[in-house]
Amino acid sequence: MTASLLIAAGVIAVLILLNAFFSAAETALTGASRARMTSLEREGDGAAKRVNALNEDRERMIGAVLLGANIVQIGASAIAASIFVGLYGDLGPLITTIVLTPLLLIFGEVGPKTVAITFADNIARFVAGPVQWMVRMLSPIIISVQWIVNNTLKLFGVSVDENVDVLSAARAEIAGAVELHAEEGGVEAETRHRLLGALDLSELTVADVMIHRKAIKMLDADVPPREIIAQAMASSHTRLPLYRDDPENIVGVLHARDLLRAVSEHGRDGFVIADVMRAPWFAPMTTSAEDQLAEFLRRREHFALVVDEYGALMGLVTLEDILEEIVGDIKDEHDIAVQGVRPQPDGSVNVDGTVPIRDLNRAMNWDLPDEEAVTVAGLVIHEAQAIPEPGQRFAFHGYRFQVLRRQRNQLTALRIEREPDREGMDAG
Repeated sequence: MTASLLIAAGVIAVLILLNAFFSAAETALTGASRARMTSLEREGDGAAKRVNALNEDRERMIGAVLLGANIVQIGASAIAASIFVGLYGDLGPLITTIVLTPLLLIFGEVGPKTVAITFADNIARFVAGPVQWMVRMLSPIIISVQWIVNNTLKLFGVSVDENVDVLSAARAEIAGAVELHAEEGGVEAETRHRLLGALDLSELTVADVMIHRKAIKMLDADVPPREIIAQAMASSHTRLPLYRDDPENIVGVLHARDLLRAVSEHGRDGFVIADVMRAPWFAPMTTSAEDQLAEFLRRREHFALVVDEYGALMGLVTLEDILEEIVGDIKDEHDIAVQGVRPQPDGSVNVDGTVPIRDLNRAMNWDLPDEEAVTVAGLVIHEAQAIPEPGQRFAFHGYRFQVLRRQRNQLTALRIEREPDREGMDAG
């Protein structure tokens, strides 16, 4: 009898170890770094290749692991119950539950999962081979289980979407990791802004980053060459749109380098502007910032005019404008510093209405929403559902706004400050 009990106890111990293997395998394979596994696979690591292959059909992999775990748990419970029923009679099931539950929980679930989370990449590579073999062996059973589960869910109106947007999920995963490390102090604020800015490009359109047409410096193509030279020299920009008759009628783009070459070859009055200007490039305002960046790089151009669906000029966008969404404001020795954000001694901030919300958030480390409006003035008008008068005050999104100046239908200056409870919450 003693030998039989020892054998049964040994079998239970083996089954608990198998359960530990399945628990660790599930946690490690689902938690392994995709980037690291892909990098190792490219270097010829066969184990990493198996991890990637398993994660390509994660549902089947998890199904195989859970099936194995359930089999060993049921087996351990059945053997333990037979032992304790033989020893204690009707109390056997109760004693089985009391004894086996903590053993499975500690040694078969929590312990292995904790280790697997800590060393996910290494453990995933170690267990990938046996799990891959299990998936192949249990494939018919897993397919049947998946079919039953999917059709059962459909009865309750739950549709399993097989066309998951992997790219979007990957971006969300990366953004979450950046935010987590930033909160823990592992990523500096500037680095956080750059990483999140790069990820946000796909969610921004050209309209979100463009310079509005009212702020564009244009040149009249019909004025004498000397006047064109004078206006171009007075500008801080190297590329200037040229119009004829009407500012909406853009006929070309003047590059400072081309102008300098023409003056050098033909003198101040000897060149024809039509021979110097370049053809304008028009981009729809609905183009994503990510796609526009790709087009800039592909065409090797840095400047595009932005138009709406009717072809009307809305603004212009440059390569620098898009890069600034990633790295922040870019200044060189020729830039004119326009102070649109002016912190005050009392903790408030005076802001020009045309300042983009994203720029203000970066400058002040704020989190004003930019989904419904691009500029600070646009946000206030959107929330107020009207064009406020100077002196009016508003409070929303944890901030207080006061309109300082209004010019016709434009809010040109505002004062913004955090609400006191918001400051205390952020400081904590």
